[in-house]
Amino acid sequence: MYRILIVEDDEIIAKAIENRIISWGYEAKRIQDFQHVFQEFGAFDPHLVLIDISLPFYNGYHWCSEIRKVSKVPILFISSASDKMNIVMAINMGGDDFIAKPFDLEVLTAKIQALLRRSYDFTAHNNLLEHQGAVLNTNDTTLTYQSKKLELTKNDYRILMTLMENKGKVITRENLMMKLWESDEYIDENTLTVNMTRLRRKLESIGLVDFITTKKGIGYIIE
Repeated sequence: MYRILIVEDDEIIAKAIENRIISWGYEAKRIQDFQHVFQEFGAFDPHLVLIDISLPFYNGYHWCSEIRKVSKVPILFISSASDKMNIVMAINMGGDDFIAKPFDLEVLTAKIQALLRRSYDFTAHNNLLEHQGAVLNTNDTTLTYQSKKLELTKNDYRILMTLMENKGKVITRENLMMKLWESDEYIDENTLTVNMTRLRRKLESIGLVDFITTKKGIGYIIE
């Protein structure tokens, strides 16, 4: 089932779009917290984003730019600011298409279906894991936080993926070591400690302090 994120602060328009999307059998989510659009994007991991230009706090261009740092998900701008300059700006910022308000829901339907068809007939969807604003991209093994991107080593990536897929759960040192080295042979536990220390320093360098918590004598958790 396709997931579509609606970033539109006009509640009447947003609700009408949501109802139409649901009627197609797709899943829809309307943004309610316009200060944290990027975090909600990461948590919902949509197949397509509908976004207005004029929004509270930050405009649609800003959020389009932030999304483009971590994802190639198709983005369709919807706006009454439909002059040539805004249309060109929307496409240059990473948008895939533009529809002017007021619009016919049938036309919107056609544009959304065309974007989904073009995007997912030929390319794989970017898979994202999000927690507290940190977004792990499982396609290119990078972590993004507050516009800063971290290139991860194989072990960095496996540690973060395991913990973020199981956030709120303690992962034992033994299970983490199996994930890292995919072997039941003996591995010095100090090797895991060294890898974890190195990863924590990298996370701190982009502002993620205490992102991973140690449960003494047991393992690690992202809470």
